[in-house]
Amino acid sequence: MGRKPSRNLNLPQGLRARHRKSGTYYYLDTGTAPRREIALGTDYAVAVKKWAELTMSDQVYHKEHITFRYVAEGYQREVLPKKALRTQKDNLKELAKLYEFFDASPVALDNIEPIHIRQYLDWRVKDTIRRRQAKGKAVKGDEGQVRANREKALLSHIWNFARERGLTEKPNPCAGIRGFKEIGRDTYVDDVTYKAVLTEADAPTRDAMELAYLTGQRPADVLKLARTDICDGAIGFQQNKTNKRLRIAIEGQLAELIERLTKPAAKPGKVRSLTLICSERGEALTALALRFRFEKAREKAAKVAKEGGQHDLVSAIEAFQFRDLRAKAGTDKEEKEGMAAAKDQLGHADEKMTQRYVRHRKGKLVTPTR
Repeated sequence: MGRKPSRNLNLPQGLRARHRKSGTYYYLDTGTAPRREIALGTDYAVAVKKWAELTMSDQVYHKEHITFRYVAEGYQREVLPKKALRTQKDNLKELAKLYEFFDASPVALDNIEPIHIRQYLDWRVKDTIRRRQAKGKAVKGDEGQVRANREKALLSHIWNFARERGLTEKPNPCAGIRGFKEIGRDTYVDDVTYKAVLTEADAPTRDAMELAYLTGQRPADVLKLARTDICDGAIGFQQNKTNKRLRIAIEGQLAELIERLTKPAAKPGKVRSLTLICSERGEALTALALRFRFEKAREKAAKVAKEGGQHDLVSAIEAFQFRDLRAKAGTDKEEKEGMAAAKDQLGHADEKMTQRYVRHRKGKLVTPTR
């Protein structure tokens, strides 16, 4: 029997990953002799989907062989491909942590009790804190709580999947187990903070910040925007998280930005990506690259503010995250044009969702008694 894998713990049985300088490549180990592998590409989510298609003929195991991993892999095949791409990637990361705990020493699914869910939540937080301390990072004590809640929710969904398939008759062990209390993010980025970071940002980061604020869309949706999404005086979106489609009229400051982003390359013949947000080399800007560039701009802005003795501004800059631009856009839109307009721009299903999203950021604007 081969040794237990120490990495790539989120990979289903038979899926292999090879890390090269040019990227990570995924393969399906067919289990034959001599060894034969099927290339599945470099995209994680796509590779898992192909793995699911190639292994659909799974046999039904006896109860004692039905482990958490066995059920989770069935969930990956049947349920995960139907979710939005972003949700798929999030779930795969969540599964990696669940496997660390529930597959370290595989046990029958029916042996998982509610107390084990509580133990998982506590272990998850302690593990996150331990990892942060090992890297020399500051610890508040609540790190990992939100992720633990999300992973518990996924485990609960997987358990219900098992019940629907007749793989267990036991009640969901997550029922009655309270997760950690979550406090919604309430940071509002005022214009001074926004401009401070914008000033120190490089050109691609500045473009991304302006496009995110003017459209009110999520970072991933902003980065994937391409010239081909511009049609009939509007820019079209299909949100990754919800798959909702919406169009935003190209006018005002957005029109000026789009004109700048679609301007022909200065050097004739230079190849440029179709995406609106590109690096200096004309390549599509990745989420990781944007995060690195934004953090660098934020550090510079904080340094400038500190040297100027603006300590309150330093704190505001350090709390500023790129994703806050969507909330700023919604809040500013609501204050100027009303909740309905903010709802439409953000792509929310109803105004109650928008109210929860924007009102606790800045506070509702009201008039005095007299």
